[in-house]
Amino acid sequence: WLTARRCGAGRMAGFDCDEALTALRTPPHRYLSEAHLKHVCELAKEILIEENNVQPVEAPVVICGDLHGQFFDVLELFRQGGEIPASNYVFMGDFVDRGYNSVETFQLLLLLKLRYPDRITLLRGNHESRQITRVYGFYDECVRKYGNANAWRYCVEVFDFLTISAVVDGKIFCVHGGLSPEVRHVDEIRMIQRAQEVPHEGAVGDLMWSDPEEIPGWATNPRGAGWLFGVQPTEQFCHINDFELIARAHQMAQEGYKFAFSKPGQAAEEGLLVTVWSAPNYCYRCGNLASVLLVDENCGRSFKTFKEVPESAESVPPRQLVPYFL
Repeated sequence: WLTARRCGAGRMAGFDCDEALTALRTPPHRYLSEAHLKHVCELAKEILIEENNVQPVEAPVVICGDLHGQFFDVLELFRQGGEIPASNYVFMGDFVDRGYNSVETFQLLLLLKLRYPDRITLLRGNHESRQITRVYGFYDECVRKYGNANAWRYCVEVFDFLTISAVVDGKIFCVHGGLSPEVRHVDEIRMIQRAQEVPHEGAVGDLMWSDPEEIPGWATNPRGAGWLFGVQPTEQFCHINDFELIARAHQMAQEGYKFAFSKPGQAAEEGLLVTVWSAPNYCYRCGNLASVLLVDENCGRSFKTFKEVPESAESVPPRQLVPYFL
């Protein structure tokens, strides 16, 4: 695994990636100093800029949905799916907002990306944006924990470098939201200039905001961004690109995952699309399970579900957050 060159580059006095990971993972779960966070974000951008808009990933792999700052549940996710580098991961965005520990959650993912860049793929979600994080918690958490907005600025610059999608062994297309009427072939995604704030219109915004719906074609999305896409666009996209499955996140699934677009007479698990949700008891009150999608070396698929851990269930809000909508 590619580790030594990356972590050896751009060393900073007093900073050690392994020590930082240990400090974050174990009580009292110390997050990075402002100076070390700036250093980590600069190194992360150097790694992320090299990745393709459609990043190839080899199975076996663990595919994860929204995390939303539920740090203690993320630690449980790694216990369920296997620790890096023994397990390979794709995280499909929405690492921050809503939960009370977005700072720790995003820093854990960044440190793992620095230490094991070939064993973790980070996709951008609609919440990895300046506009959304100013409203839904991450900005306020950064200011509360650091005393200023610098930490938030360093992180949102990294957001612009996160890749858009991933493909597992040429068969499973991973994206945060869904499809776009402007994208028929994945080569069109490869041509996108992704280093920008998430736009509300166009292919980039659609891929991060769209939702599947049991309709024939396309419809307006009530979120106000992206589209609702139905069975025909999904079948066409999978056929043109020779995909067996679209894995996406973006919507809570009460059982941790939910299939869509199975053909008449087929089991739901044979659907062309699955929503994976990895934040248990979302917003500390929804009572839902979380899941990860396990893909073995033969592209066989199974799910592992889990509940919130006691540290998460006992979380106390630092202040009143914006009610759930997006």
